[in-house]
Amino acid sequence: MEQDRLDHILMQWQRESPQLNAAPLAVVGRVLRIARLLEKHRETVLAAYGLNVWSFDVLATLRRQGPPYQLKPTDLYSLLMLSSGAVTNRIDRLEQDGIVARLRDPGDRRGVIVQLTDKGIRLSDQVMPVLFEKEQALLAQFATEQECETLVRLLRQFLVCLERSLDG
Repeated sequence: MEQDRLDHILMQWQRESPQLNAAPLAVVGRVLRIARLLEKHRETVLAAYGLNVWSFDVLATLRRQGPPYQLKPTDLYSLLMLSSGAVTNRIDRLEQDGIVARLRDPGDRRGVIVQLTDKGIRLSDQVMPVLFEKEQALLAQFATEQECETLVRLLRQFLVCLERSLDG
């Protein structure tokens, strides 16, 4: 099997500090590297549509809610796992671009609801198939569907464990 950068790093740690158990780096380092590469790939795909990863996250979160494609800002913070300030800035930018609109919350005179505009819905419907197709192409390296399913199962197991222990 072909070696990657992490194999080289692990060999260096073994040489320099053989008493260290660097085995966790074999997983954690690769997961971090994969995340960086996938984010860079997404940024490249999304740039063609005038989006970046953060704007896409808001767009996709609202789109997958189904009609009327809206959420209260507090629900948006929760789903995006961001602070209210970060989400407010993102909403401001998307509103300037005509992708979302702030509406009065009929159930709370002081509240607002963030809703995808027609432009935001069209943009989402244009971007999602392209992004998913390009990401599917990245997964084509797996020889069988079972390999991909095994990877999904292991990643889910790892993520659930991490969320339980680190997210509180």
